[in-house]
Amino acid sequence: MYSRKIMKSALETMMFMWGEPLEVKDAAQVLEADNDVVKEVFLELQSEYEQEGRGIRIRRVEDSFGYVTFSENEIFIEKLCTPVRVKRLSQAALETLAIIAYRQPVTRSEIDSIRGIRSERVIDGLLEKGLIEVTGRSDGIGRPLIYATTKEFLKKFGFESLKDLPDVTEYDELRRNPDEEELSGQLSIDFDNNED
Repeated sequence: MYSRKIMKSALETMMFMWGEPLEVKDAAQVLEADNDVVKEVFLELQSEYEQEGRGIRIRRVEDSFGYVTFSENEIFIEKLCTPVRVKRLSQAALETLAIIAYRQPVTRSEIDSIRGIRSERVIDGLLEKGLIEVTGRSDGIGRPLIYATTKEFLKKFGFESLKDLPDVTEYDELRRNPDEEELSGQLSIDFDNNED
């Protein structure tokens, strides 16, 4: 088995080259090591990056790890990349995404029932952006498609897993005392596609 130092170096190289969060099992296969050992090394590396105050950090998304920029350096990125085209999800898309995130797996008719309006176009937009996916069919009449969020959803919103979703009671408090500027800042995401 490789030393910890060599494994850390290899994981850094693999994450850089992979470009997307690298799954522990894939890294373990390349390193010919146990999944648990590789996960430990990933976590050590993540901790080292944070302790040293690096501009690049390692974010965990379920059982995958990947590079992200340090959020407090956003101002420098904005200056470097100006003008940046920022698109936000529409209110309808955010509503639908929240329903899917909290109720998954969920059918379109269930989403429509909660929203009180048809959601087909919004769901198509979220599918296109890769934030949700079809995970199968319901046993109900007509066997409708069921939807759930994706790893891309976790990545875009900065969650490690669905357990990190805010508690619905916290959302109720925000609704009673909304700070529009704060909320809109939290929901800003870069997208290449349209807002639907």
